[in-house]
Amino acid sequence: MTTHALGDTGVLTGRSLRHILRSPDTIITTAVTPVALLLLFVFVLGGAIDTGTGQSYVNYMLPGILLITIASGIAYTAYRLFLDLQGGIFERFQSMPIARSSVLWAHVFTSLAANLVSVAVVIGAALIMGFRTGAGLGAWIAVAGILILFTLALTWIAVIAGLSAKTVDGASAFSYPLIFLPFISSAFVPTDTMPGPVAWFAENQPVTAIVDTIRALFAQEPIGSDIWIALAWLIGILLLAYAFAIAAYRRRIS
Repeated sequence: MTTHALGDTGVLTGRSLRHILRSPDTIITTAVTPVALLLLFVFVLGGAIDTGTGQSYVNYMLPGILLITIASGIAYTAYRLFLDLQGGIFERFQSMPIARSSVLWAHVFTSLAANLVSVAVVIGAALIMGFRTGAGLGAWIAVAGILILFTLALTWIAVIAGLSAKTVDGASAFSYPLIFLPFISSAFVPTDTMPGPVAWFAENQPVTAIVDTIRALFAQEPIGSDIWIALAWLIGILLLAYAFAIAAYRRRIS
């Protein structure tokens, strides 16, 4: 993005963030379900689950809960983008001397900011429930980087949904499979406890590599190849989603 585009993006991002600040229930709602899942699994189901890792169950499951938090939050990006399209905001922006790309990037950066706040709320709740880690600053930065990449990848998928949807419900419905995906991964139980075909899927889908990487970083354990698999998935999905989103945007405004 050029300096002109960066300035336009900053202004439009400020506009979107002000909308969220005037309606903070968006972030609260996004964080409520993951916190409820934490409570359910840690205090109701966790005692019956043996992960075989020696970690407390809240430590084991937190990485998956963080991904669910983000997957829930990006639905609002598609929703806000759809409302802007239906309200004629895009047509008004096209008549103004602003960079066209800034409209989409503003929604992306707003999603990133809102989801990071939700993630912080969930981590705070996990700390109250007993989550502990000896991870140093470098590990926390690595975790933050992975979560940012995950948010950006899913947000560009949300942009595609927002640009393509015909109804408000359709704009956010795409997120349901993304929220469900961590449940068929190593997020809550080891994959070797699953039936053969389910275990194969769980081992070879992106969430497992991402969860295992974050879990190892928090536990100060060797990461192995998981981080490279996770980064390959995240960067690949991000690039593909970005390309499809830009193509959908150009078709929509042409």
